[in-house]
Amino acid sequence: MRGGSPVRPGANGVTVSVRLTPKAAKTAILGVREDAAGQASLAVAVTAPPEAGRANEALIRCLAKAWGLAPSRIRLLSGATSRVKTLAVSGSADELMAALQTWIVELKT
Repeated sequence: MRGGSPVRPGANGVTVSVRLTPKAAKTAILGVREDAAGQASLAVAVTAPPEAGRANEALIRCLAKAWGLAPSRIRLLSGATSRVKTLAVSGSADELMAALQTWIVELKT
């Protein structure tokens, strides 16, 4: 994978690149995908429709549960109306990078 990880250190935690599929048959984390430019994103599908921010809220709840974090620690930085989003996760950048990188490796197996 040329683009590396979808997780990057940020100002007060980390940022995560996500490609969201709303109105899916089931809510699921599909893995790490690479776009045509070689940038890695976490692929996530949610059953919620992309109306009134419901799909974004479902995305945050899904990732918070998978990562064992409070949903209030995850916020949408960009891509509110796009399938491609950037999320900010607040906390220690070093601890979050280590934990999420380990989670990504386990996700691939």
